[in-house]
Amino acid sequence: MEYLIVCPLVFLAGFIDAIAGGGGLISLPAYLIAGLPPHAAIGTNKFSACMGTVVATWHFARCGFIHWKRVLPAVVVALSGSWAGARMALLVPSDIFKVIMLVVLPATACYLFRKKSLQSVSPAYSERKTTWLTVVISFIIGIYDGFYGPGTGTFLLVLLTAVAHVSLNEAAGTTKVINLATNVSALFVFLFHGVVWFPLALVAAAFGVAGNYIGARYFTSKGTGFVRPVVIGVLTIFFIKICWELFFRLIRLA
Repeated sequence: MEYLIVCPLVFLAGFIDAIAGGGGLISLPAYLIAGLPPHAAIGTNKFSACMGTVVATWHFARCGFIHWKRVLPAVVVALSGSWAGARMALLVPSDIFKVIMLVVLPATACYLFRKKSLQSVSPAYSERKTTWLTVVISFIIGIYDGFYGPGTGTFLLVLLTAVAHVSLNEAAGTTKVINLATNVSALFVFLFHGVVWFPLALVAAAFGVAGNYIGARYFTSKGTGFVRPVVIGVLTIFFIKICWELFFRLIRLA
């Protein structure tokens, strides 16, 4: 039964994640609905997400969307930020981040509604400035990823186009490489602790690979205009998720 629940949703998550990030907002709840314990759900989700992200990253690399001189230092600082965020998570309640997201998410959605496309129309910065901005953004998002996590790829995509003025294609490529690096590092931890359910993980990974492959090809073949509504949809799902979690948190405290 769990295969019927998980596999179609992992395919959908992979498709959306390849286009705009945020696939984990769909895939992780799928594992939980299927009855996996929380740690097993997170670990198994990481496995299928990694396999799918490998395919999307490979496709974007083949298309020339990855600027390796910018991406490699960004990966290093993103991993450092993720470690720092995980340390912060041990000290600061995650509800604080959720409350902040109640402001950040509508503000981000309003920004996107004002733009016709995520494609940057501002003049490109110098190579040096673009690299530094990419590194700083990656570090900040890495902290968020380690502390809380959902929607990491979506926020990275938006910030790279809006702040660093990189093209949407390059932002998508950069996002995939960083996502892959942080996912793999987390996956090693879950594998070490033996919480990945391999029979389900392997089948779900095949659906995730298919979703990511089709999503990545759709991204490159349909242009950039459709990405904005997908990102807004991901942010909306994320906002509803946070409101739901905070609502039940308040009920438990009442």
